[in-house]
Amino acid sequence: METLHQELKELIIDSLNLEDIDAADIETDAPLFGDGLGLDSIDALELGLSVKKRYGVSLDPEDKETRTHFASVANLASFIQANQA
Repeated sequence: METLHQELKELIIDSLNLEDIDAADIETDAPLFGDGLGLDSIDALELGLSVKKRYGVSLDPEDKETRTHFASVANLASFIQANQA
């Protein structure tokens, strides 16, 4: 799971072109949106596409659970593990 957390942190940085942040700066359980990393809805769309490309897992923007899956790196990793074939 630690490897997946690290991969996701790097994916977030790469897919969103975050220049002043490295993977060590992103806390696994910290919120990705709002007061945490400060991502917004456009970032969520970009990140969703990157997750789909890399892991083959789709996040439905209409699903109420999607917000929960995107809450933190840990939540996103759990979602990917649960939904990968």
